[in-house]
Order: sequence, then C-alpha cells, then structure tokens
Amino acid sequence: MRRTYLSSIYILLILLSIGHADMAFAQAKTLTPTTGLLQIFLALIAVIGVMLIAAWLLKRMGPISANNRVPMKMLGGLNIGTRERIIVVEVADQWLVLGVTSNQINTLSTMDKQALPEIEQNSPLGHTPFAIWLKKTIEKRNAVQEKSDSN
Repeated sequence: MRRTYLSSIYILLILLSIGHADMAFAQAKTLTPTTGLLQIFLALIAVIGVMLIAAWLLKRMGPISANNRVPMKMLGGLNIGTRERIIVVEVADQWLVLGVTSNQINTLSTMDKQALPEIEQNSPLGHTPFAIWLKKTIEKRNAVQEKSDSN
C-alpha cells in the first residue's frame, strides 16, 4: 500500500516535470531575466513543498519496524574503565548483566526480575551534591520570602 502510494506520487511528479519542460521550451523565446528568476524561485518553493509533504507523510507512517519491538529497558550501569561498562538490562521477566566494551558485548549473568531498591531523597546516590545544595538554597529563599510577606 505504501509503496504503491509513493510510486504513484513519483510518477505524477515525473509527468508534471515533463509537461513543464515542454512548456518552458515553447516559451523560451519570450523569457525576460525577471521571469527566469521567478520560475527558479517557484520551482524552489515547489521542491521544498514536496520535501515537507514527504517528511510529514513519513512521520505520520512511522518506522516500519515499530511492530517488532521487544519489551526491554536499561536499569542501570557502572563505568569500569574508559571504554568498559557493566549494565543491567531488563528483558521480559529476566535481568541480564552485560559487560560492554568498544568491541563486544558479553553476558556476565542472568537473574529473575527483582524489585528495585528505593533511593532516599537526601542520599548522594539519588542526587548529585549540587542538586542537594540547590534544593536547600531554594528552600531557604522561600522561607525568607514567606517571613517577609508575613511581616
């Protein structure tokens, strides 16, 4: 369906360009420089319009392989070196512990799906030190503004 639709659009564009070439050749004797620039400008607008319509159609259709997705997500990772990582990936009801290098990916371990531990809000594991400092600063500023508004 998609291919026939796109091929019909291509055939229509080819026929239109052939028709315009014949008309342009017949009118070539009466062209002025401004008429030539106007034709070039209109052709450029037409090409950009066709490109925008094609992009919109491709965006609306979506990728072809969207139906073949596997339910998978990355849970976390740890940098071991400059190009080495250990990551945990959840695939269906399994967790895979993978060793990733610049050349290959190895399965280090597999385990059943488990509950993720909760991270405390004030823990450095959950937030960077800058995020904690910024949160405290904003809370102090809000407290000062509330005191000045109440007075």
